[in-house]
Amino acid sequence: MNRSSKIVNLPNLITGSRFILSGCLMLLLLLEQTRDMALISWLVFSIAAGSDWIDGYFARKYKAVTVLGQLMDPLADKVLVTTALIMLIPTGKLPAWVALIILCREIVVTGLRGVASSSGVVVAASSLGKWKSTIQYIGLGTLIFPLGVLPIPYLHQIGLAILYVALVLTVWSGVDYFYKLRRIFLEEAQ
Repeated sequence: MNRSSKIVNLPNLITGSRFILSGCLMLLLLLEQTRDMALISWLVFSIAAGSDWIDGYFARKYKAVTVLGQLMDPLADKVLVTTALIMLIPTGKLPAWVALIILCREIVVTGLRGVASSSGVVVAASSLGKWKSTIQYIGLGTLIFPLGVLPIPYLHQIGLAILYVALVLTVWSGVDYFYKLRRIFLEEAQ
């Protein structure tokens, strides 16, 4: 297998599509959120969120894990979540402080992983981190979903409650990353 075929593979293409879908989501959420527009926004978000599991499945199944994929997959996830968080603030569906805490955690963990990587330590996503992502996707999807389509009262309040659970998992998993990697950060520089 040549080098380019290892870089351009199905999981990497799926991951790349998540960046494109995040841009589409941003544009859709900028538009007036009629019921139809909100449903389209939700569909784009759901496809992008689902692609997070699909690319991992194909990467493992076909042993198509690449360094590019390992770099781009978590970044694509962060871009999607960041897009949804920021675009929901002006709608009044999401308090800015919730988005701020989640985004700060993502920046800190990305930095921790970078320092660990420079020390030769690869940090795989923990099960707590995977739960955090799943709950974030569910909460954000619920907030994006239009009211009145399903007979569920207080749908957006439910979505916000789910996102508060995700917020707790977000902080917890951030502390967990730091705790697991504390020896790397607390070592004296040589």
